[in-house]
Amino acid sequence: MSQGPGEGSASLRQSGADGAQGNARGAKKRYIAVLDDCDPSDPAWAPSGGCSLKGGSVSNAEFTEFLFSPFSSAVVGHPAWRNEPSYIKLEVDEVARVTNEGGRTHTFTEVAAYGGGRVPPLDRGLTPAPECLLNPGAVDPTLLPPGASLSVIGLRIGTHRFECCIHPWMRAAIKVLPRGDKHRDHRT
Repeated sequence: MSQGPGEGSASLRQSGADGAQGNARGAKKRYIAVLDDCDPSDPAWAPSGGCSLKGGSVSNAEFTEFLFSPFSSAVVGHPAWRNEPSYIKLEVDEVARVTNEGGRTHTFTEVAAYGGGRVPPLDRGLTPAPECLLNPGAVDPTLLPPGASLSVIGLRIGTHRFECCIHPWMRAAIKVLPRGDKHRDHRT
């Protein structure tokens, strides 16, 4: 069973760069890291927001080289731009904490179906996910600058899809199980 946005979707609660976010219910938290490996010494990152990662090693040229493959009509993307883990299981009322540990801005947006984002050419060959489209002047509530965190709360039972609306190959799924479900793998 899958539920999309608008069908019992998550609430997203922003946290500061330190990741501090209280949880009144005291529910257990699970963690997803939003990652990239941009090279802060490469000035080519500057026109699109720069890179604040210390020790990153992917130049803008390398990032661009990995966007496309002759074997795919759609964007492929650099593998260093990812969510880790890309799949977790929660019980009802547990919280997923998502932190941008990379040096570039990302989003963690719940979508009904995976699709493209909103930054051409990073979504070439993909139909944009409607949840990624913004009205002019709108601010994305799922925007995660480097070091920022958000908490995903209130998910209903089912599998929920999330993607970065800037780098749409960065995908994750959160499966929500009933409390005490014996099928939950505690390693995830």
